[in-house]
Amino acid sequence: MRVLRCPVVELRQYTLRPGQRDALIGLFDREFVESQEAVGATVLGQFRDLDDPDRFVWLRGFEDMPRRAEALESFYGGPVWQAHRDEANATMADSDDVLLLRPASARGGFPAPVGARPAPGEPAPWPPSLVLATIWYGHVPFDTAFAEFFQQCVRPVLAETGGEPVAYLQSEHAPNTFPALPVRVDEEVFVWFARFTDEAHVDHHLNRLQRSERWREEILPALSERWAKAPQRLRLVPTERSILR
Repeated sequence: MRVLRCPVVELRQYTLRPGQRDALIGLFDREFVESQEAVGATVLGQFRDLDDPDRFVWLRGFEDMPRRAEALESFYGGPVWQAHRDEANATMADSDDVLLLRPASARGGFPAPVGARPAPGEPAPWPPSLVLATIWYGHVPFDTAFAEFFQQCVRPVLAETGGEPVAYLQSEHAPNTFPALPVRVDEEVFVWFARFTDEAHVDHHLNRLQRSERWREEILPALSERWAKAPQRLRLVPTERSILR
């Protein structure tokens, strides 16, 4: 049976002060990756938002909610964050846009990385890529039945049109075990991630999806009944040290 990787995931979207994204990414990739993983967190991916030059997006995973609390207490109370927090915080206008998520099924978690993360300053050993994150907002919870519908009906159409999901997650409503860092509550979301080689391949996937008869006539009407508002798409360019790419 597949072991579920990172049963608790944070999707963190930071609005930065103008022109500060590369400064934060340089600091983050140099100082905040291994130091977080040493205390029990998993840095799943770090990204530049292709459509917003002042947005930094990253994913952080944990084994469970109690260990999330332990890891965050250790990191934010530890020497690395204390030494660099003023420099990091100076780049940020807002860091409170955080969704707390869990894999929607035993098959929905993030896969193990294919290769080792490059050391700080080393070139990435893999070709450029782009990650598309799609966020669906529901007016009712995305329950087990919906997860099965996604796996059996939605995922095949996404794969056929070139957008095979690498992970799909839904809202985790467990109490926030580290209140010093707020999360968005009272929202029902379902988020899926797919990899592409570049913008053209993303556009090709979305165009094929719009033309898919099954998508238009079967899938989209069922999805639309659940949506509380329009879906959100994030086109994300992995940083040099992101292992999700």
